[in-house]
Amino acid sequence: MSWIKQLPKEVPLQSGTTSCVGCGAVLSLRLALRILGERTIMVIPASCSAIIQGGYPDTSFKIPVVNSAFASGAAVASGIVSALRIRGIENVNVVVWAGDGGTADIGLQALSGAANRQENMIYMCYDNEGYMNTGVQESGTTPFGAWTTNSPKGKILFKKDIPLIMMEHNVPYIATVNVSYPQDFIAKLKKAQSCHGFKYIHVYSPCPPGWRIPANQTTRIGRLAVETGIWPLLEIENGKLRLTGPSQRILEEGKRTPIEAYLQAQERFRKITPENTKSLEDLIEQSWKRYVALQKCTG
Repeated sequence: MSWIKQLPKEVPLQSGTTSCVGCGAVLSLRLALRILGERTIMVIPASCSAIIQGGYPDTSFKIPVVNSAFASGAAVASGIVSALRIRGIENVNVVVWAGDGGTADIGLQALSGAANRQENMIYMCYDNEGYMNTGVQESGTTPFGAWTTNSPKGKILFKKDIPLIMMEHNVPYIATVNVSYPQDFIAKLKKAQSCHGFKYIHVYSPCPPGWRIPANQTTRIGRLAVETGIWPLLEIENGKLRLTGPSQRILEEGKRTPIEAYLQAQERFRKITPENTKSLEDLIEQSWKRYVALQKCTG
């Protein structure tokens, strides 16, 4: 575990945030800020993190934070990038830290625009798969079959694949990360820091109250997501896709844990039927075939 000793000791996020116990978003944010450091300006659209940071005049952050409307996270960050360039200020990380609602749904137009312009920023979507801050409503990234307050029988639509949508924007770096695999997370964020242009990182973010899981099961659920293939770890660097870490090993061994282990660990899937479970399995299989094909043709 020598890699732990190599991490900076200072974290620009103080303890005692107002997050729920076991919040995957805060675990990921704390790790990310240890890598990004204090020369970081963070834009947070409306989301759980806008509350977690604390109410004025108190805050958990030791870095400048700009709160924005749901739809404008990437647009606000674009303005900050321009202002820093005009003032000649260099070596500052401009980071959007947005939920899935502010990324895949309400903020998609601003995200697409910033990516198309190749704005020099890191956009991180912490995907807790629903509008958790306003009462666990369905979002574009809520998985098929999952319970939410406005899909009480289970979502009937499939989840958007935002990393592949971003791939079509020809940005230099895209990655999926999961705090249950911190070494993979750290390596990818460092790589994003090192290249110029628009970088997109999709963060797996378990939500204990929204997913109906015990607060001490965040890490376990994260590992199950990767082992079952529901959350593949991948990166797309200059258009070349490759699976990373455990996901590449799973591909080589041809073994994925049955998805029932993942579904049964979360009460939000308590109403999923055998037919819908089979549909979800088929979707995962199709997704993996697509990733494998892209890895072969772009690698």
